[in-house]
Amino acid sequence: MTKVRISFPHIGNYYVPAKYLFTNILDADIMIAPFITNKTIELGNKYSPEFVCTPFKYTLGTMIEALENKTDILVQLGGGCRYGYYSELQEKILKDLGYKFILINLIRAGKTDFKRIYKSLKRIDKKLSLFKSLYYLYITIKMVKYMDKIDDYIRKNIGFEIEKNSFINLQQEMLKKFGDVKTPVELYLLYRKYFRKFKSLATDKPKSSLKVGIIGELYTVMEPFSNYNLERELASFNIEIKRFTNVDYLLLNSRKIRKRALRKTKDYMHYKMSADASSNIYWAKYLCLKKYDGIIHIKSSFCTPEIGIMPIIDKIASDYNVPLIHFSFDANTSEVGFKTRIEAFYDMIEMRKTQ
Repeated sequence: MTKVRISFPHIGNYYVPAKYLFTNILDADIMIAPFITNKTIELGNKYSPEFVCTPFKYTLGTMIEALENKTDILVQLGGGCRYGYYSELQEKILKDLGYKFILINLIRAGKTDFKRIYKSLKRIDKKLSLFKSLYYLYITIKMVKYMDKIDDYIRKNIGFEIEKNSFINLQQEMLKKFGDVKTPVELYLLYRKYFRKFKSLATDKPKSSLKVGIIGELYTVMEPFSNYNLERELASFNIEIKRFTNVDYLLLNSRKIRKRALRKTKDYMHYKMSADASSNIYWAKYLCLKKYDGIIHIKSSFCTPEIGIMPIIDKIASDYNVPLIHFSFDANTSEVGFKTRIEAFYDMIEMRKTQ
């Protein structure tokens, strides 16, 4: 009997733990969707409402490419802000285009209902084991945590590597190994092994390197294609990078940070703002207090919460005299213009550092 084929939209390297989980709990073929390209964006842009936020278009384009590869079931992994409402409209658009498939949304309206998710997955595999699902979910959550810790280390050091691409090559090797583990202990030992390997990579990092923090809308921050590989671009200028938003943060710490934000930024914000906007105000002030050399705020076009906080973080950066630059990305954003602005931003913060 032919197995059903399952796929899901991309967001950074998180396809690795997603594939790991579904492979180990479902009797199905887990298909990695084609990685995002300009063709993906053209497809998403063509069939999406004009003024919908850019992540909707990126994920819709990825879904179309996955369906063209004979996918039977699409899983929408995202949540938070409008992302948690995407699936209903995306499903209607795709079915109007003539595609036949089942769509499962793991997060609705920003909320996770594990009972509902289990019932949805049970539709795919009637033999789905609750115990097995919880066991591999635990490993998957740990995997995400370890990936994010490694990513934090990479951001701090990749701009100073001696051998080009040494960090990225080792990371890809590690992710491949992560996909084969069977126990939490095996995963932990592998993580410790690779952390040591990352620390042994040769770098030439000065004591007083430039440090830049990245804040903004979660999808645009976490999906490199949607921000023209901003982190790689900064690393090419020998900059240490700080980024707060990752899946581990969103799952375990985002609510705590939003509550803290109201207390710590009362001079700038009196009410909780939607999505991750409150947190980004808090992180902007945090970066200023930690004396970072610059802040980069990125978002997709038409992202209302992030548009709303732009004057606030402008005020914070002005009060603390920290350079700040905003980037808004959509299907028509010029990559050349983006790189020119990054280079100018680098020149400015370097000049300030050496004065």
